[in-house]
Amino acid sequence: MARIVLLQMLAAVVVTVLAGIIGGFSLALSALVGGLCCAIPNAFFALRLSISARKPGGANPVSFFIGEFIKIALTIALMAAVVFWYRDVNWPAFLIAFIVVLKSYFILLFRQRP
Repeated sequence: MARIVLLQMLAAVVVTVLAGIIGGFSLALSALVGGLCCAIPNAFFALRLSISARKPGGANPVSFFIGEFIKIALTIALMAAVVFWYRDVNWPAFLIAFIVVLKSYFILLFRQRP
């Protein structure tokens, strides 16, 4: 799980750098915020699931669903915070970064293991 979270953080940084090269600081900041709105809740979900799996008896399915609900609520809360505090957000950059980070785990799914 840590690899997926690290990959998502790396994807957020890569999209931020590309947005900065293409459109400057405003696009880069919007892309960074969009990427983090996806990566941070996923990191908390992975941490919660990892802690739950280490308990005696393994992970409880209810714990998974509660963690998923918290992840979705945290994602919505972060997006709402962006709308409230960052009025100059560039929505295409924000959404592209969010989607790239959201789907970045596909890279690990198709990677061949040595």
